[in-house]
Amino acid sequence: MRIKGKNFDGEGGEEEEQKLVVGYALTLKKKKSFLQPEFERLACKKGILFVAIDVNLPLSGQGPFDIILHKLLGKEWSDIVEDYRQTHPEVTVIDPPYAIQQLHNRQSMLQDVVDLNLSDFHGRVGVPKQMVIMKDPLSIPDEVAKAGLKLPLVAKPLVVDGSAKSHELFLACDWSSLSELEPPLVLQEFVNHDGILFKIYIVGDAIKVVRRFSLANVNKCRRAKVPGIFPFPRVSSAAASADDADLDPRIAELPPKPLLERLSKELRHRLARPSIVQYRYDPRAWDKRHLLCD
Repeated sequence: MRIKGKNFDGEGGEEEEQKLVVGYALTLKKKKSFLQPEFERLACKKGILFVAIDVNLPLSGQGPFDIILHKLLGKEWSDIVEDYRQTHPEVTVIDPPYAIQQLHNRQSMLQDVVDLNLSDFHGRVGVPKQMVIMKDPLSIPDEVAKAGLKLPLVAKPLVVDGSAKSHELFLACDWSSLSELEPPLVLQEFVNHDGILFKIYIVGDAIKVVRRFSLANVNKCRRAKVPGIFPFPRVSSAAASADDADLDPRIAELPPKPLLERLSKELRHRLARPSIVQYRYDPRAWDKRHLLCD
């Protein structure tokens, strides 16, 4: 049996410590960024062992695993994971395919935030004004005008499937250039946020907030002189960390803990999965602690 992480044989002799086995199926890029040698050594000291899953072999014949961590694309793989989850309920799958599917659409993803009632709980949480364009690029300027959205606009692919294309973001600064965009997409009003955003990691009851450099503020004068559609990088990546930067305290101040705890509780309930949430603050409403979900 196992006592305090140790295995004991029937005669009371101590055996090798039992480890928590995590089977992983990741892209090569994710494996390189996630399974760093230092991280694996630390995990090993904590009794956690990472084992690569061979996607060319039946999943049910591998293991045994305590946890399966995966981030591969495609319906075939999702079906394999779901079948395994049904036949091995004792294994924790991060994340179940049904939970991932809920976040594959930016419109439905943000709807969970829209539905939150946190307007008077140590601050406000909301979503910038936005609309979805499904087809016909030439109609985009008219549709945007009818919806009352104001320039500049951030254009994001509607589908979030982990591919490079799903992370192609653009800033649209004039009406005529809107027809150059490729639907289906989400158009969202750009909110000046002094070039800093917060990325909030929520796993169970644990909450971790990091700062990331973001796009600089856009004023009317600058916008008038720079027409067109401009791509911009993934501002939330680890390479854009601003945690050690010398920032204005007003900009660097983290969201209040009670708001984060309430937000964590609500998202866990709605999404039924660990969450990574990206927020910008609106300096025009900073006295009200207004967080805007991306």
